[in-house]
Amino acid sequence: MRELSHRRRMLVLAICCMSLLLVSLDNTVLNVALPSIRSDLHASVSGMQWTIDAYTLVLAALLMLSGSTADRVGRKRTFQTGLVIFTLGSGLCSLAPNLETLVIFRMVQAIGGSMLNPVAMSIITNVFTEPRERARAIGAWGGVVGISMAAGPIVGGLLVESVGWRSIFWINLPVGIAALILTARYVPESRAPKPRRADPIGQLLVIAVLGTLTYAIIEAPDRGWDSPLIVTCAVIAAAGLLALVRYEGRREEPLIDVRFFHSAPFSGATVVAVCAFAALGGYLFMNTLYLQDVRGLNALHAGLWMLPMAFMCFVCAPLSGRLVGARGPRPSMLVAGVAITASGVMFAVFNAQASDAGLLIGYVLFGLGFGMVNAPITNTAVSGMPRTQAGVAAAVASTSRQVGQSLGVAVIGAVLAAGAASAATSGVGHAASPAAATAFVDAARPAWWIIAACGAVILLLGLVTTGRWAERTTRHAAALFEGEGAPTGQTSANAKA
Repeated sequence: MRELSHRRRMLVLAICCMSLLLVSLDNTVLNVALPSIRSDLHASVSGMQWTIDAYTLVLAALLMLSGSTADRVGRKRTFQTGLVIFTLGSGLCSLAPNLETLVIFRMVQAIGGSMLNPVAMSIITNVFTEPRERARAIGAWGGVVGISMAAGPIVGGLLVESVGWRSIFWINLPVGIAALILTARYVPESRAPKPRRADPIGQLLVIAVLGTLTYAIIEAPDRGWDSPLIVTCAVIAAAGLLALVRYEGRREEPLIDVRFFHSAPFSGATVVAVCAFAALGGYLFMNTLYLQDVRGLNALHAGLWMLPMAFMCFVCAPLSGRLVGARGPRPSMLVAGVAITASGVMFAVFNAQASDAGLLIGYVLFGLGFGMVNAPITNTAVSGMPRTQAGVAAAVASTSRQVGQSLGVAVIGAVLAAGAASAATSGVGHAASPAAATAFVDAARPAWWIIAACGAVILLLGLVTTGRWAERTTRHAAALFEGEGAPTGQTSANAKA
């Protein structure tokens, strides 16, 4: 692919960021609308979980397939297809007559969404080849998550209160159409010179593992952990994971290339992505219910309460991108780990939600941590690997995010459903009774410890998977791809060179 001008590269970055805005805004807007959807469609806590996890599960299951398909048939073409399907799915969601069809249409959205973010990141990686410039571009990309977090709750609150929850899906239509037109005109086509073959068996195993595991976690509080169906799902998930590891390790062109995991930074970034997005998914789900059900706020006021968290994410994401470009991923990951851990501990130990000041500080800390963690995840995933494998590497990182968010919503929702059903299912717009509020806070305490543990893992991996030893493992992993294309550049020392 010929070198593009700076202006053209910036335009490509903006178009790719539009796709991220579509997906991220959709999730943050939906969280604020959950109580209204529950009331209108008569959904249980598990029903609300499925409106989120149906999307993230399909997304996680198809991201790697989309990444490898884009490398094979063309990234621009795949990206455009994703925009069409996502926009169509959004329109269908706004027409859903019941919870079951809403969940199905969310899955249609996810099929399109799987062709957007990892493919867009692959496009960015191929357009921005210089390490410093790429790190800044990824920082700007991460800043879009902050924009969506800031705008989503407010936009969602306004739409839910004034028009209704169905209108939250309408905002995807003009953005999706605009992104489609601009992509056709300005985004260059690119593909891997030696793309991998399709891996249908590996794809089916991924779907089986993610689907059965999430189903077991979400439905266990209602059906019982010893239910034959739940036990069967758990056994299928475990057996499927074992089969996936063994099968993919023997394939010449696997769906999940284990050579990536010879790099300690890449493996660490994968786990960090799971932990960070599990914390985010659980955090948003739990706080939406707390603010609207326990505090009795409407959707708009609940969105305004989340604004400090979103603002910190918006400010810190591009800052983290610049920091990664200048000093490598360690500083950003350490700050993220400390901040997320501190936020979780504030709620778990010091009952931060008991006061407005405590709630505000907890939100600010979480926004700081999440804003700092995105850039090192993405940059580490693609750095040091051949550009020909950029789509697959970015897809693994994106899959880790969606798996984390699915598990976060599933686990946190299961904790709340098991411990405080009366508080979690109180009416929208009416403050819960003191007893129900106490029950909700008590049930949420283990969930806050889970979020704090996610932050601690991020902190630990920030220390262990950075530095000279980690860079040596990255070079070793890149050598395994020798002959498959030039590396995308190293983090840390090479980024500073």
